[in-house]
Amino acid sequence: MNKIKILRVDDEVDLLKPHIIFLQNKNYDVITCQSGQEALEELEKTRVDIVFLDENMPGISGLETLSEIKVIDSSLPVVMITKSEEEFIMEEAIGSKIADYLIKPVNPNQILLSLKKSLDHSGLVSEKTTSSYQQEFRKIAMNMSMVNSYEEWAELYKKLIYWELQLEQIEDSGMFEILESQKVEANNQFGKFIDKNYQDWFNGGDAPILSHTLFKNWIAPEIKEEKTLLIVVDNLRYDQWYSFEDTVGSFYKKTKEKSYFSILPTATQYAGNAIFSRIDTIGHGKKISRLVEKRYRRWRQKSL
Repeated sequence: MNKIKILRVDDEVDLLKPHIIFLQNKNYDVITCQSGQEALEELEKTRVDIVFLDENMPGISGLETLSEIKVIDSSLPVVMITKSEEEFIMEEAIGSKIADYLIKPVNPNQILLSLKKSLDHSGLVSEKTTSSYQQEFRKIAMNMSMVNSYEEWAELYKKLIYWELQLEQIEDSGMFEILESQKVEANNQFGKFIDKNYQDWFNGGDAPILSHTLFKNWIAPEIKEEKTLLIVVDNLRYDQWYSFEDTVGSFYKKTKEKSYFSILPTATQYAGNAIFSRIDTIGHGKKISRLVEKRYRRWRQKSL
């Protein structure tokens, strides 16, 4: 395997001998330059994996050198090193898409950590994600055999979705296939749980919040407190929401997250209508129960 090649640019590079020896002992190949111009000439003839660039140098400054480096190779990671903590320098460097920003004095371990973050990040994340899921696999399997309430099923579902999104980002397809088989088993067990408890939810038993009780129990109290904008996205799975939650979070702050159950399994058209129906479940409870039981029997006949 070829060594990772580092270009270290600093007008006081002779004073950095301990850093260079440290990195060489870690199996890195280090090239040194004492000016920005020298670094640009080196990059024209040598391919390197990362540049550690001093900001304050005679001649071409670090920021000017950074701009020229991006012209040569826009994808080359550059770590800016500076004595100055002036905000405009940080903003200029970050705006130029640097890989990291270090303030002197810098010790060898900081350099090593920056290397790991910039070059080994994806590999480290993959290894950690795989290892963590392997540890969680047994816990999830054990929890699945003991889940006996709708709250526990909601939490288990969120956990499976979390690992699905994590494993999608790495190349280990074997782990993803194991998760998929675990999801199939969870679906089977959840189907049995629904089959056992569903009718009781409409006949006085302990029931979760369902589509037709969602507005009355959770939305109406919020409307009474303050003006409320209600956005309902039909057929949006939790994993889909999870994947773009960060984007929404740039504009809105999430204060609570709650899970509810569809009024009828696999029938989102009924669930969507039920949210806005605002049916008085006290006066029409028996009528609702008969309607739900009828639709439930049809669903069971199709699924068997």
